[in-house]
Amino acid sequence: MKKKSRFKNFILSIIILIIGVILYSYFIGTKGLVVREYSVINNKLTSNFHGLKIIHFSDLHYGTTIRLKELENIVNEINVLKPHIVFFTGDLIDNDASVSKDEIPKVISLLNKIDPEIESYMVRGNHDHSENYNEILKNINIKLLDNKSELFYYNSDTPLLIIGLSDYLVGNQDIDLAFENYNEEYYTILLMHEPDSVNKLDDYHADLILAGHSHNGQVRLPFIGAILKVNGAKTYYDPEYIIKESPMYISGGLGTSKYPFRLFNHPSFNFYRLYNK
Repeated sequence: MKKKSRFKNFILSIIILIIGVILYSYFIGTKGLVVREYSVINNKLTSNFHGLKIIHFSDLHYGTTIRLKELENIVNEINVLKPHIVFFTGDLIDNDASVSKDEIPKVISLLNKIDPEIESYMVRGNHDHSENYNEILKNINIKLLDNKSELFYYNSDTPLLIIGLSDYLVGNQDIDLAFENYNEEYYTILLMHEPDSVNKLDDYHADLILAGHSHNGQVRLPFIGAILKVNGAKTYYDPEYIIKESPMYISGGLGTSKYPFRLFNHPSFNFYRLYNK
């Protein structure tokens, strides 16, 4: 009888632990906001870009665990840091979320409160092909770089080159078109949604690569890391890598995808400071 009782207690403990982890992942793991800070140093950066501040956020997946209250908090936290540039690397509205038409103008209003000193840029994610997304895109003050590039000037005649790739899971990614104006003399920042796109850049080089999509696994375990790996982020999913001597940072994202859970991986965005050597 004692063995049966011990076994029942063991099973009950396992069930309680599983329920506890699920509740924590839903009610606590998806809350809070982490800002991950990085220093980016490169001798190609001219002195005018020394100390430039960049915010990089991704995978809002509005309509899941992110609604108006959470979005307002995110925007406020971004503005507190007074960035020079803001980058968004895709997945604005979740495909599976229920978002009313009345909510869209409020989302637009909040996104337009993002207030960088100079400019904001974005690329499409695999969720960014809906009617709601197109409505938001027409009315926000964020430049879409869809297989496009732009020279970015700041207190000098020497620019940065910012390149944006379209997503390749649903979209029409064209790397040659995106790099059409590439000049190896310029410090180049590459924006893309799916980090595994970096494997396609055999003929091109970027000095700083920023991506999203993976959510860094969304559910992570100590000493193991990412548990949920998705197409487009099977090879690269952790917060940072070095690719051909260049740093690649993958945002952990803000919302959730498929499952409304986060474990050991709170919502986050990245904050970079650029420095010349």
